[in-house]
Amino acid sequence: MQSHTAATEMSSTAGAAACSTVAGACSCPRTRALRPRRAGAAPTRRSVAAAGEGRSANRAKWAASDLAGNGAAAAAAAVLESPAQLEQQEGPQLDASELVWSAADDGRSLFADIDRLVHTNLRRVQQAMRRHRIGPHHFAGSTGYGHGDLGRAALDEVVAEVMGAEAAAVRIQFVSGTHAISSALFGCLRPGDELLAVAGSPYDTLEEVIGLRGTPSIGSLADFGVSYRKLDLAPSGSIDWEALASAVRPETKVALVQRSCGYALRPTLGIDEIQRAVAAIKAQNPRVIVAVDNCYGEFTDDREPPAVGADLCMGSLIKNGGGTIVSGGGYVAGRANLVERALARLTAPGIGSDAGCVPGETLRLMFQGERRQGGGGLWLAPQMVGEALKGGRLAAQVLGREGYQVTPAPGPCTPWSFITAVELGSKERMVAFCRAVQQCCPIGSYIQPVPGVTPGYGDEVIFADGTFIDGSTAELSADGPIRPPYVVYCQGGTHWTHWAHVLESAVTAMRQADAAAAAQTNQG
Repeated sequence: MQSHTAATEMSSTAGAAACSTVAGACSCPRTRALRPRRAGAAPTRRSVAAAGEGRSANRAKWAASDLAGNGAAAAAAAVLESPAQLEQQEGPQLDASELVWSAADDGRSLFADIDRLVHTNLRRVQQAMRRHRIGPHHFAGSTGYGHGDLGRAALDEVVAEVMGAEAAAVRIQFVSGTHAISSALFGCLRPGDELLAVAGSPYDTLEEVIGLRGTPSIGSLADFGVSYRKLDLAPSGSIDWEALASAVRPETKVALVQRSCGYALRPTLGIDEIQRAVAAIKAQNPRVIVAVDNCYGEFTDDREPPAVGADLCMGSLIKNGGGTIVSGGGYVAGRANLVERALARLTAPGIGSDAGCVPGETLRLMFQGERRQGGGGLWLAPQMVGEALKGGRLAAQVLGREGYQVTPAPGPCTPWSFITAVELGSKERMVAFCRAVQQCCPIGSYIQPVPGVTPGYGDEVIFADGTFIDGSTAELSADGPIRPPYVVYCQGGTHWTHWAHVLESAVTAMRQADAAAAAQTNQG
C-alpha cells in the first residue's frame, strides 16, 4: 500500500473507475460546455491506492483503483488536492457568500412553513411511540435467528402506525431501498402477471430487477414470466390522469408508483396525487396492488402512502426514514399479508417476519439515533428531513439566481421535495459542481469525484457524498447519471447551513469554470 506522501506526488490523471455524484444541464445563454480534460492512459492492472484515497463509482471500494504500471501514482493523485490548490480555487468567495445569505434571508418564511411540517410529523412519531410504550428494554437486541426480539417487533408496530398501515417490517437485512422494493415486487407478482409503472420510468436501479437490461437469466421479473408496461408522464411532468383512467388490464397485478423524481426531471408526487392514483386504479380493479416506492418521500408531507389507500410502500433507512445515522436497512409497510409476502422473499417462506437478529445498539439507533453525531433514527427523522427540505429550497433559490433551471422552481413548492434537480449543461460542468460539493463534505473532502460505472445503473454516474454512512445521501449529496440533459440531483443535509457552505463553494467553482471556458474560447 502506498504512503500518503507518495500519493500526493502523483499527477492528476484519474482512473476511470473512481466516482462521485451529480448531473446537470443549463438553458441559459451564458452556460456553454466546458472542454474535457485529456484522458490518461487506459488502466491495465488492478492495484490499491493510499488508504481510502481511491473512489470507485459504486461507493463501496474506497481503496481500490484500476492503475497502470508507473501510472499508479497518477491515478491515486487524481483524488487528492494539496492545500495550495484548494486556496487557488477559493476565488471570489465574498460575492458567492452574499448571494447565498441573501437567498437564505429571503427564504425565512419558507423555513417557518417547513418547521410546522416537522412539528406535525414529530408529534405523530412521538404519539406512536407513547401508545406502544417504548422503553429501554426494547433496545436489548438479539443474536442468531433473532426469535422473540421485542424491540424489533415494537419498532415494526410503531412504524406501521406512523405510516398509517396494518403492518410494517423494518429490517437491517435490507441492503438498500431497491432491495426492499424488489422483495415486495417478487412477493406480490407471479408468472403471467403484469407490473404497471404509472408515473413514468422507475428509478434506474429497478431496470435490472424488472428485466429491462442486465444479465439474461439472472432472476429478474421478466425471467419469471412477469410482463412490464409503463405509462409515460403528461407533458407537465405529472401522472397522465387520462391514460391512467383506463390503463388497468386483466393481467395487471401490481401498479408501481414512484413518489420522488428519481433521475427524472419531473415534480415529486404529492400525497394527494398518490391518493388520486390509488382511487383511479382501484376503480378499474380493486384487486390490483398499489405499491409505492417511498424512497426520499418519508416525512415530506403529513401523511404516508398507506394512509391514503396504497397497499404497500417501501423505502431505505439510509435515506429519510433512518434520519442519517442508521447504518443500513430498509422497510416495507402496508397490508399485513403483503408485508409478509415481502418478508418471505427477504428470508424464506415459513420464516418471514419471525426471524432476523438486530444488535441492540442498532435497534436504539433505529428508534432514536445519536444526536451527538448529527442525526437520528425514527425519532429524529422528521427533523433531519426538515433540514434537507430547507437546504433544497436554498439551493433552488441560489442556483436559480445564477441562471440555472431548477426543479422544483425557487420559492414555495407543493409538495415539498427532498430532491432538487439542477440542469447544468455538460458532463464537465457536472464534474466541477460535484468536486465543489465533495470538498465541503466532512468525510472524503480530499476526493475528486469522476464519473464511473456503478452496479444497477445503465449510464456512468458521478457521486459527491462525503457521508459518515456509506451511500447515505440524506446526509448531503449531489449525484446523477452522465447523460443529457446533464442534471445534478441535490438532496439531504443534516442542517440547511451545510448547504449554505456547499453553495458558496459550488457557485464559485461554476463561475471559475465559466471564466476558464471563455478564456479557452478567446484563445482559440
